[in-house]
Amino acid sequence: MQIFSYQPPSIPWLDIRYIDRDIIIINKPSGLLSNPGIAEYTHDCALTRLQQRFKDAILVHRLDCATSGIMVFARNKKAESSLKTQFQNRQTQKTYIAEVDGILKQQSGVIELAIAADKLNPPKQIVSASGKTAITHYKVLAQKPASCLVELKPVTGRTHQLRVHMLALGHTILGDDFYGEDQVINAAKRLQLHAQTLSFTHPYSGKAMQFSSAHPFSSSLK
Repeated sequence: MQIFSYQPPSIPWLDIRYIDRDIIIINKPSGLLSNPGIAEYTHDCALTRLQQRFKDAILVHRLDCATSGIMVFARNKKAESSLKTQFQNRQTQKTYIAEVDGILKQQSGVIELAIAADKLNPPKQIVSASGKTAITHYKVLAQKPASCLVELKPVTGRTHQLRVHMLALGHTILGDDFYGEDQVINAAKRLQLHAQTLSFTHPYSGKAMQFSSAHPFSSSLK
């Protein structure tokens, strides 16, 4: 079983992109948990950092610790209920950018592979016919000799979905120390996965909202 070494980044302490009376949008850095775990050392996370400034901040969804990018938090129960319902009913739209190992044969496609918990290796997930439906749209944006920059649009929101789906395609996300071999892990200083855009309906105004954070990966891809 893997030992989780947690050393959350302190700069910036918080990257707030938008705030009103109902929601808060942040750009979460890689290496910071979305919410605290059971262990005391996991108390420092995106949620608790926000609650130090805004006591009413409420967790709505999560990004993996190693994944960076846009997150939305609610500031009251009505906003929380509305946003969680949108996520559950697949009424939100999410776009991720990843740099993956190897060159994809098909420039775009849809991955439909059910995912289940790997009971022998928690918290890992595996592709399993008995798992929950998981759907991801992908498109190659650019490529290097040995890697590709890929746009990923998940329809569902299973644990580690994008990481497991890219592994299943044979193109593990660079820097993935959960699912990658040594060569893939050592190819990047962090997991090369970023939540670049998030779209949803504002819980009070009903207005369509979209927030973006440019991915931090190499711009030298050709």
